[in-house]
Amino acid sequence: MQSSLQHEIIHGHPFSDQRLNAALVFPALILFIPYLRFRDTHLAHHQDSCLTDPYDDPESNFQDPMVWGRLPNALCVLLVFNNSLFGRMLIGPLVAQVLFILSEFRTLRAGDTRVITGWLWHLPALIPVFWWVVIVADIPLWAYVISAYIGISILKIRTFLEHRAHEHNCGRTVVIEDRGPLAFIFLNNNLHVVHHMHPETPWYHLPALYRANRERYLTRNDSYHYASYGEIFRRFFFKAKDPVPHPLWPRD
Repeated sequence: MQSSLQHEIIHGHPFSDQRLNAALVFPALILFIPYLRFRDTHLAHHQDSCLTDPYDDPESNFQDPMVWGRLPNALCVLLVFNNSLFGRMLIGPLVAQVLFILSEFRTLRAGDTRVITGWLWHLPALIPVFWWVVIVADIPLWAYVISAYIGISILKIRTFLEHRAHEHNCGRTVVIEDRGPLAFIFLNNNLHVVHHMHPETPWYHLPALYRANRERYLTRNDSYHYASYGEIFRRFFFKAKDPVPHPLWPRD
């Protein structure tokens, strides 16, 4: 839930002062991703022309087919398993963290000092979190770390098929017409094409906006649509929805 709230704050809610917004969700209780780095990479992800791009979309799960062809077989098997919903929930947080750290090193080598800033704010801010968890709440640190991992695992349900490979960027973003507890935990980001078209709209306005313009959104995203998360579990829990190598790469 805190990650969902961080996402809202990245897009300018609830205050006009972003420093005040950031203070509401700082530090990152989910431990593994600094808020400032989440902010920078997520805003880069919102360049819709780059969605699913193996290089320019920081949240893409696709690989360049040329790179894929050079990977060790064991790693390919791991990444294929990660492309099922079960795999994404089980090992997805670990796979994503390793890829994120590698990306951070590449970004730092390219001279982007925001990486250092993000981590220097994040790591010291974890000290009061650990103090509160271990000393005040008397929760074993290992239990809290496992809880944070499970939190990311639940988030992987949302991100599992948010975007697909499509020739046109408007057809790459999903709508999941779910109204259950997951939609609340994700703060209505299951209506993802609505969010991408109106990123500054607060989460609590997205359902009404979608209902008033349903056909428009489904036309825009070329009917990339599921009725519920239950449908997604039934269809893709043990089955990969997409190939790991980008099926449309390279593109003009």
